[in-house]
Amino acid sequence: MPKSRKRKNARGRRVEQTNLDVQPTWTDGMKLSPSWWAPTMVTLMLIGLVWVVTYYMFKGLYPIPGIGNWNLAVGLGIAFVGFLMTLRWR
Repeated sequence: MPKSRKRKNARGRRVEQTNLDVQPTWTDGMKLSPSWWAPTMVTLMLIGLVWVVTYYMFKGLYPIPGIGNWNLAVGLGIAFVGFLMTLRWR
């Protein structure tokens, strides 16, 4: 297999790259999310979706019959919390 070319530095000299020159990235030192974060996030988004679909399928009789169109707000609110959780997921 052919060997890749060597890169030139600013003075025009060829320099071999080594793994010792690895610079830290902006994500180094960030805390990772807990293991329950991603499943909770996805579950909330799915519950919100199921809530809205249930509302439309049963013409407002379910999931909570007394609040009428506020069922949409509840379902979208639950899904929105799940989407907000995606912003903090690492």
